[in-house]
Amino acid sequence: MSRIALLLLFRRTLLAVPILLCVSALVFLVLRLLPADPVAMSLPPGATADDLARLRQSFGLDRAIPVQYVLWLGKIITGDFGTSIFFRRDVGELIARALPATLELIAAGLLLGIAAGIIGGLAMFAWRGRTGEQVLDLATSGLMAIPEFLWAIVLILLFGVMWPVMPFIGRLGSGLVQPAPLTGFLLIDSVIIGRLDVFVSALRHLMLPAMALAIGIAPLIMRVLRSSLLDVIQEDYITQARLRGIAEHTILVRHALRNAALPTISLIGVQAGFMFGGTVLVEMIFAYPGLGNLMVDAVRNHDLPVIQAVALIYCVLVLGINAAVDVIYLAVNPKLRFAT
Repeated sequence: MSRIALLLLFRRTLLAVPILLCVSALVFLVLRLLPADPVAMSLPPGATADDLARLRQSFGLDRAIPVQYVLWLGKIITGDFGTSIFFRRDVGELIARALPATLELIAAGLLLGIAAGIIGGLAMFAWRGRTGEQVLDLATSGLMAIPEFLWAIVLILLFGVMWPVMPFIGRLGSGLVQPAPLTGFLLIDSVIIGRLDVFVSALRHLMLPAMALAIGIAPLIMRVLRSSLLDVIQEDYITQARLRGIAEHTILVRHALRNAALPTISLIGVQAGFMFGGTVLVEMIFAYPGLGNLMVDAVRNHDLPVIQAVALIYCVLVLGINAAVDVIYLAVNPKLRFAT
């Protein structure tokens, strides 16, 4: 990694600190103002007022909100996310089990969406002015009109019910036992321990939810890439390359596509951040054990420590994606190295 890229990452890290502080404070305050007592919800029906007071004190909920926030923030800095009120388990442990599943799902959805978007965008550009472009343009409009969670239901009906060729519940087949986590990523762990059956089952369970996410991003990539190529192809250096006798496909790949990719990379970064929000409903529909399902359970039971931690993790991941996109953008566009 170049010195400029490291400098850019350092700047992004410094800017991320106040953003994380603002997000954490806002989430913390909003959760405390909600008219619900998570401790009372977690107690059995026969609990007394003394039991309620004692449990509120153990979770620090008997103190003033600013004091609670400072204490919570101090623990977060040391890596202590607290204890779940509902699950009665360490929040960090819950996140460590759920986060790899969500990251696997998002990575698979991004790869499928980017591949389909680039192929479709190149096809729309190659068929410009023809019937094929109009058909693809109409198809992308229809795809973008339907949100990810509806595509999840459609995919289940098509490939899980009408033609039952793909599993659509959970992360692994019922006849298989999930191996002890090494990295937490089931696909990677199954390869490390040499369990091909676990790898195949995990990959098949991943396909439908990943396709639901990919359908949400692929049409946008297709349209932006096509539009960028149409703009770039009119530039003077493209005309000069043609006059020198360079083949059309070489001009497209080596010259036009490199510059047209810049708006597409920015779009992918933005959509990748939005994709974290889209995983919540998709994970619920497919019963996929990731951060989305953990967040829904926490919200349903008003589990403040879990909600706070998951919201903070989401913010960190989105900021990390934005920083990665900036570095990629810098690598693709050398002109930015002199402006950074």
